Amino acid sequence: MSWLEPDDEDDEPEFDEQDIRVRPNPKANRPRTKRRPAHADARIARVLGVDRGRYSVLVDEDGPDEHTALSTRARELRKTPIVTGDRARVVGDSSGDVGTLSRIVGIEERTSLLRRSADDTDQVERIVVANADQMLVVVAAADPEPRARLVDRYLVAALDAGIRPLLVVTKTDLADPTDFLTHFEGLDLTVFTSARDEMPTDLVGAALVGHSTVFVGHSGVGKSTLVNALVPDANRATGHVNTVTGRGRHTSSSTVSYRYRGPAGGGWVIDTPGVRSFGLGHVDPANILKAFTDLAVVAEECPRGCTHLPDAPDCAIIEAVEAGRLGPTGAGRLDSLQRLLETFGEKHGRPDQP
Repeated sequence: MSWLEPDDEDDEPEFDEQDIRVRPNPKANRPRTKRRPAHADARIARVLGVDRGRYSVLVDEDGPDEHTALSTRARELRKTPIVTGDRARVVGDSSGDVGTLSRIVGIEERTSLLRRSADDTDQVERIVVANADQMLVVVAAADPEPRARLVDRYLVAALDAGIRPLLVVTKTDLADPTDFLTHFEGLDLTVFTSARDEMPTDLVGAALVGHSTVFVGHSGVGKSTLVNALVPDANRATGHVNTVTGRGRHTSSSTVSYRYRGPAGGGWVIDTPGVRSFGLGHVDPANILKAFTDLAVVAEECPRGCTHLPDAPDCAIIEAVEAGRLGPTGAGRLDSLQRLLETFGEKHGRPDQP
């Protein structure tokens, strides 16, 4: 060892660089790094569906080499949700040949994100679809009975995500939907009606052109039947309504995108599993009033900080309903608005005026 003897007991030993011993790396591998490759050769693909950790993607969309392929996610994306509608960056073998598997290494910026929670108290959000710009709410006039407040929740989720809502009422041969539809008077909402043998595929199809539309609805309302009529090769399973419980049976188990091709042009149809509830635990209460556009206009006359709840002083909406200025459905619409606001008032405190 190269070191100098101390001159006296108070001196410290001196060392030079030869005294430092470095243990060799027995595996002779590089140290781990968080740097990831840039993947400059990645291709952009649309995520069509997800099945047990495998992603069906459409490569070279609208291009001469358009085809589907199967992908998995890169390890660095294990905590990043990848959902139907995402625009993914794909590397590896994306030829789509049997036995090939590409890898998703990134997600492009999303233009919209439709979410729901298990219930209104659940803070964990579940992403339904990405990059949709329209929501088609499907409800039956009967069998099962229509639920206006469930539709209200769909509208709130759509407006919160910046998605335009549409409404289709099926099975109008079983019941007249007029009374149900009065609940939505005053809303900027396009409505289509459909009987069992007279589906408005031309009218609905025209509304799909140039858009990515997510279909949502209660189980058993005929959503998958409508999807099959618009996209014949979709082959979505259809079910029936239980005559004892009045509830539909879940037939669609996953969210899947289908290309719509109509006489006026094309678009995307995104079918989702039927649900019996649609939690809004993730929604900002300030966005709830946006789903009630007729009430939102009146709310501009409310005092600052108005909650629009039953005990709100000088609420312009309440005064308009009491004076009969919002018609026979005004009271019911105000009740729906207040029920949703009260739900969020319990969680976040009394909401300010949206």
